[in-house]
Amino acid sequence: MMTKKIDKKRDQMMVFCMDDMVPQEHSLRLIDGAIDWSFIYDLVEERYCHDNGRPSMDPVMLIKIPFIQYLYGIRSMRQTIREIEVNVAYRWSLGLDMMDPVPHFSTFGKDYTRRFKDTDLFEQIFAHILGQCMDAGLVDTSQIFVDATHVKACANGKKMKEQAAHEQALWYEEGLKEEIAQDRERHGKRPLRDRDRDDPPSGGSAGGDSGRTRKCSTTDPESGWFRKGEHKHVFAYAMQTACDRNGWILGYTVHPGDEHDSRTFKPLYDKIKGYAPEMVIMDAGYRTPAIAHELLTDGILPLLPYKRPMTKKGFFKKHEYVYDEYYDCYICPEDHILTYRATDREGYKEYKSCADHCAHCPSLRRCTHSKSHVKTVTRHVWEEYMETVEDIRHTRGDREIYARRKETIERIFGTAKEQHGSRYTQYIGKARMEMKAGLTFACMDLKKLARILARKGRGGLPSKGCLRILKKIYLTIKERCWSFALTPLFVYSLKHALERV
Repeated sequence: MMTKKIDKKRDQMMVFCMDDMVPQEHSLRLIDGAIDWSFIYDLVEERYCHDNGRPSMDPVMLIKIPFIQYLYGIRSMRQTIREIEVNVAYRWSLGLDMMDPVPHFSTFGKDYTRRFKDTDLFEQIFAHILGQCMDAGLVDTSQIFVDATHVKACANGKKMKEQAAHEQALWYEEGLKEEIAQDRERHGKRPLRDRDRDDPPSGGSAGGDSGRTRKCSTTDPESGWFRKGEHKHVFAYAMQTACDRNGWILGYTVHPGDEHDSRTFKPLYDKIKGYAPEMVIMDAGYRTPAIAHELLTDGILPLLPYKRPMTKKGFFKKHEYVYDEYYDCYICPEDHILTYRATDREGYKEYKSCADHCAHCPSLRRCTHSKSHVKTVTRHVWEEYMETVEDIRHTRGDREIYARRKETIERIFGTAKEQHGSRYTQYIGKARMEMKAGLTFACMDLKKLARILARKGRGGLPSKGCLRILKKIYLTIKERCWSFALTPLFVYSLKHALERV
């Protein structure tokens, strides 16, 4: 039977309750049940006058507007306001009824410029939500995963200028200077003189003008020219992020896209080392002697992958030159000795061969193309820490731990870009990018927390006794899975379910 409703009754007057219009399983309802938003009043109290001026917009509603934008990956603030005008759930979350006017799309931008700029408000919001997750006993900081991803800046790649590239001070500079001085003293070498400001630094040193130039955006000067593989060259920001083994975001920092991860590691490490992790898992970009020295000195195990040697094709690899720790020398593949000569400003000890021996060596072409027939092998003053890192990499079970990166930190980046609008930014400046990163990661943690608390409220999580039984079943089947053809798939499914719990 066909039903026709020509008269839609669009002008009919109705009386209804806003709370009844929002489903019980809606994400915003779950989020409001998981957190008390009144903590924002305490954070912004100093930014408002108590006895003068016109009444302001509710600060909670002001913060929730961009929160909704990042939670649902809405492309702009203008579009967010349009969605709020017609979405009952958004209005309910903001405390607006159907007749209340929605704020203008420029309201949050103006309030940010006048009140919240140059403050750590959004980092405090992120920290408060993370604290809620920790209080619920959901965060495990024994293993922390660290990585960085790039976010396209709001800058035209064709509007740029060339400017002098200034080397930034390295975060490990003072400790490295002391180590170099001690090493030169042990070898009977004179200490290096302090570098003058007018002297051009060598590669990797700190301070001064290197004589090189960098591309700077005229639209967003704080962004960096990002080039990686076959990707399109764009101006971008780098979001360096840390999470635990269960995917909870623990901290973040924002840097220009042209800065290397190893140089920007220290600010994020200062945030996460307070959690006293046992192990920090990173990719090959962090495989440097300074990071290995910093972590091992603090009693933290760095888990880093294998890094392919950069030796030219047809030449001996560096591992083919054997280091003799007792005599402090290297032995080449032809059993000739490379003796210590000096330690440079970057902390590398130079070991050189004898030109008379090398001139008649049958493997000279595979060793060096030096006109003086002298082979030079370098060794960092913190090289023993890199050897410890290599031993950790070969420890049984650590390969499986490193493989969890795709389930933790890489999944976070993928979710942030695909679902929360972090593939690019509409804001200009590092401060606004930090605001975007803070609110995005806060909403990701809060969304996850709300779902787990809702499952607990419905009794959706198994008890601890049930978990112990499931784990015993898993271990038993895993030991005997060789005799069953279909058991490995079941074991994988059971293991995945236990990890998600």
